[in-house]
Amino acid sequence: MGPDADDGREPEQAASAGPGPGPVGERGRGVGRKGVGGRSWFAVGFSLGLGATLAWLTVQTVLEVGSLLTLLLLAVFLALALEPVVVWLTRHRLRRGWAVAVVLVLLLALFAGFLALVVPPAADEINALVKAVPGWLRDLHDHNSALGRFEDRYHLVEKARQQFSSGGAAGLAGGLLGAGKFVVGAVTSAAIVIVVTVYVMAFLPALKQFCLRFVAARKRPHAQEVTEEVLNRVGRYMLGNVATSVIAGAATFVWCAVTGVPYPAALGVFIALMDLIPIVGTTIGGVIVSLVALSVSLPIALATAGFYVGFRLAEDYLIVPRVMKFAVDVHPLVTVVGVLIGGALLGVIGALVAIPAAVAIGIVLDEHVFSRTDAS
Repeated sequence: MGPDADDGREPEQAASAGPGPGPVGERGRGVGRKGVGGRSWFAVGFSLGLGATLAWLTVQTVLEVGSLLTLLLLAVFLALALEPVVVWLTRHRLRRGWAVAVVLVLLLALFAGFLALVVPPAADEINALVKAVPGWLRDLHDHNSALGRFEDRYHLVEKARQQFSSGGAAGLAGGLLGAGKFVVGAVTSAAIVIVVTVYVMAFLPALKQFCLRFVAARKRPHAQEVTEEVLNRVGRYMLGNVATSVIAGAATFVWCAVTGVPYPAALGVFIALMDLIPIVGTTIGGVIVSLVALSVSLPIALATAGFYVGFRLAEDYLIVPRVMKFAVDVHPLVTVVGVLIGGALLGVIGALVAIPAAVAIGIVLDEHVFSRTDAS
């Protein structure tokens, strides 16, 4: 019986002890090597690190070229805004290249007309300022004049000499260098915008066809209809913006003519051009016109500033929403909120494209979202 018992126990021990460690050990080692989805933890960590690095590099690249992207966005918007004029010319049997050339010539003519109105008065004022400088210098040394008494009390000439001799020359040179860099940067940015605008205007049909190729063939006709509607609304928005600018220019001309502020025509055209810039255009123009009104009297200058404050409120909350409601069929609340959000995100450029972006989003929602929810 002893051997039988021994024989009975030995298979149990062999069965429980012998095969166990092998499979369990293999499974333990397999779990240690594998992570998520059957991949090793090393591969998962490497993928996450590589993805984070690429995301960081992408963000840094976008931040580095942010100003260039803003200029490209402005150029595309200008091209889309001028597209209705180009289309109108092409419908009158004019080739697209010639139509773009005609539009450019008209814009250059308007710019030349603006310079013809602004440059002569500015040149006259600069000449008058240059001729007045010697008289001011004589008054500084005349103790009986107002400037002389002011100099005797505050010693501005001596302070200016000390500042210039103690490093003010370097600061002045740095300021001039910074001003030169600003002018060069502004000219370069304007050249980029003009060149890209011309290219987009000339090749806009080809660009539209290229972008539509990313849409499935069966959905392409509908996408093309939506795209044309968006472009049509953008053109109408630009026309509405021009209408509000004409109103601002006409109001400035009437005010300057009534109050006796000099150069009413030039200031009216200037305000009309500045009004094309959302948020800050009318404000900057109003400050400049108020400074010009100082040549008449201080009360006229203060009244001019008050006039522009009232006009700005009327434009933002009455004129622009109503004109945009008629031009692009956008609710006035959407107009105001869109301009504020666009200005907060991208500054002047964001405010400029805010309403067309709101129009495009509204059309896409009507065609692809609300149509499905209403039908369900």
